[in-house]
Amino acid sequence: MIYKLILALRDARYRSGKHSQKSPVPTVCIGNIAAGGTGKTPHAELTVRRLQEIGRYKSVAILSRGYKRRSKGFQQVLATSGSEFCGDEPLLLKRRLPEVTVAVDKNRVEGCAILSDPHKAQTVKRCVSPDFPPADVIVLDDAYQYRRLQASLNVVLTDYSRPVTRDSLLPFGRLRDLPRRLYDADIVIVTKCPYELEDSEKQDFAAVLGFESLDPQTCIAVRRGRRIPLLFTGLEHGAPEPVFPDADPRYTYSHKLLLLTGIADDTPLRNHLSATYNIVGHLRYPDHHRFTRADVRTVRSWLRRNPTAAIFTTEKDAQRLRDVKNIPANIRERLFFIPVKAFFHSSVEAEIFDQYLHKI
Repeated sequence: MIYKLILALRDARYRSGKHSQKSPVPTVCIGNIAAGGTGKTPHAELTVRRLQEIGRYKSVAILSRGYKRRSKGFQQVLATSGSEFCGDEPLLLKRRLPEVTVAVDKNRVEGCAILSDPHKAQTVKRCVSPDFPPADVIVLDDAYQYRRLQASLNVVLTDYSRPVTRDSLLPFGRLRDLPRRLYDADIVIVTKCPYELEDSEKQDFAAVLGFESLDPQTCIAVRRGRRIPLLFTGLEHGAPEPVFPDADPRYTYSHKLLLLTGIADDTPLRNHLSATYNIVGHLRYPDHHRFTRADVRTVRSWLRRNPTAAIFTTEKDAQRLRDVKNIPANIRERLFFIPVKAFFHSSVEAEIFDQYLHKI
């Protein structure tokens, strides 16, 4: 009750708009109500790629908080950075989108100001890499709760398997914000949907989310007179890729598999892999877990019992695993990650998303 009261008071403070400010350039916020597990990172990548395809903006940038990083203030993320410096998610995005400027800053207002005017980076203390082109649009990764900054477009994600209306506030559930804030979004995206989803199923899910109606042709959901696009996406898993360059691709043909994860929701990955592999072990760690030498010893012990098995992990975990020093060769050679990307269920949904991006 205390947490709910704090959230309600905070919401009332910012709802007037007097305590928020806008970025010098357009911004798209990719956020959620739950504490992780909705697929923000692949949807941030999807948003960047859609912005690039639209062609209206010359320079797209990404700004993240850089959760659990050890650096301070504004920092540009390089492909050669370590996850301890910038956080695993910003590093993943930089490596997936090397042509895009990726930065971290706990102060999103400051971060947007610097990205839009790189000369300001020269004056920032401890900024390691201050050289980058000025951004004319910024994708904000996980900034829906950062109310000091008023985004041009708020895109809020909710998990198909765990909608916010059937969850509870922390610590009894996974919600870190009031469920009603879902309806403040400019666009709501239902993530991690099954590959096949009928229009009637989408309408049923809209009702679960508290919407009064959903027109499958226009993708517009209605709640108390407000019309909000309700879009549905899935996750596509790619072929295994090596975490380290000395990995032996022959291990990907092994039928035995050790799964190594440290993310909020590994269920989609496990379901995907179990269709092809015999998962004989699963070492599961908390989200953003910093892997240690003790974890490496645990993996080595497991390999003694399964000498022919491969080790698969997530792309986000791969960023942190690369920071661990002196991983033995017999682990490096069989360690692979599974990339994922988000996709819209229909071309109509993709077109609607593009239309909103074009208007910011």
